[in-house]
Amino acid sequence: MDYSAYLFMNGDIYKDLHLPALILAGCFVSVALVLSLLLTFQHLRSYTNPPEQKWIVAVIFMVPVYATESILSLWNAKLSLACDILRNCYEAFALYAFGSYLIACLGGELEVLNLLEDEADKQINEPLLEGRKDNPSPSEQKTFRNFILRPCVLGKDLFAIIKFGLVQYMILKTLCALLAFVLELCGVYGDGEFKWYYGYPYITIILNFSQMWALYCLVQFYNVTHRKLEPIKPLAKFISFKAIVFATWWQGVGIVLLCTFRVLPKEGKFQTGLQDFMICIEMAIAAIAHIFVFSAKPYRHYFVAASHYGEVTTHQETKAMVNIEEGDKDKPALLEKKETEVKAPGTNIKESVQDIVVEGGQKVVKDVVLTINQAIEPVHEGMTKIQETFHQISVSDETKDETEVKVEEHEQNITTEHEV
Repeated sequence: MDYSAYLFMNGDIYKDLHLPALILAGCFVSVALVLSLLLTFQHLRSYTNPPEQKWIVAVIFMVPVYATESILSLWNAKLSLACDILRNCYEAFALYAFGSYLIACLGGELEVLNLLEDEADKQINEPLLEGRKDNPSPSEQKTFRNFILRPCVLGKDLFAIIKFGLVQYMILKTLCALLAFVLELCGVYGDGEFKWYYGYPYITIILNFSQMWALYCLVQFYNVTHRKLEPIKPLAKFISFKAIVFATWWQGVGIVLLCTFRVLPKEGKFQTGLQDFMICIEMAIAAIAHIFVFSAKPYRHYFVAASHYGEVTTHQETKAMVNIEEGDKDKPALLEKKETEVKAPGTNIKESVQDIVVEGGQKVVKDVVLTINQAIEPVHEGMTKIQETFHQISVSDETKDETEVKVEEHEQNITTEHEV
């Protein structure tokens, strides 16, 4: 009997493999941390394009967060739930940051809206140019079917849908993480248990749909804007980012299913330990990929307009006397040479971090509030219509009652007149 079969039969696989797995995972985590922090430091030192780089740093920092929390969870299984909650929250934020990075690469939200409107006009006017008369109106173009098949025709509404899709995942992921923590304290979460009386399967289903919707919105945004994004080579960035988000999520679900069907040992520590071990290895690979995909080289010589991001400073002045020939005489002249430079904020670590935390945080809060308002608005309109309907029913009932009273009074008067 080989050693692996012995481990499976005696059920001590986690205990026997924990220390070797921890040492090996620690080596991969060290590689991931060194490479990711080095790349982050390079961006902070070459912080010449804040609208883009603040989101690049947020995406790159996903690797240290995942790696650190996974190695801590592997080291102590009691920390697995807390680490998983923090990891999930940052994953949702990283997805939002990646979408914001693409928007920044296109010139900001206003430029994206103009781009989408131009694409929509081209798609809507194309049938007219071809001589077809079956072109629907712009209002008829804005349907869910077109979002799936022809997203270009939606125009600026496409941007609103995509942004809502990204932010809703960030909100739901955070709320579900907090809910999972509360359910675990109450003993009814059941991590990895697909049983109806546990909260795990319901939260998994909700997050699955939410994540798939967010990723699909990101794909649709790429399909519409990939030509404009060609200078930044977006496909490599999409693959490297989606591999982390998509693979780690389905990897965890796959491990749970394999353990449920007894393909792997059905032990809580083994499930979480295997997931954490694999993430540690994958983060080292992701860190290597990020060096090439999110390199800081394009930003080292990036020109920044002083009026927007910095100030012009003169740091050296040179004077010299030269003789200029004018006819038969030499005329002395004074030449002055001044060297100027544009000093961009954030070229030191402190200013860079401050811009990322303050400006990025304000942008996140603004988008979260906007998304919540967008989600509440249909509910508010629905409640208003319901109240208006009840009010109309009550008014019509009162009018009906008043009419019936008047009819009865009229009949009584007629009867009285006849008797008289």
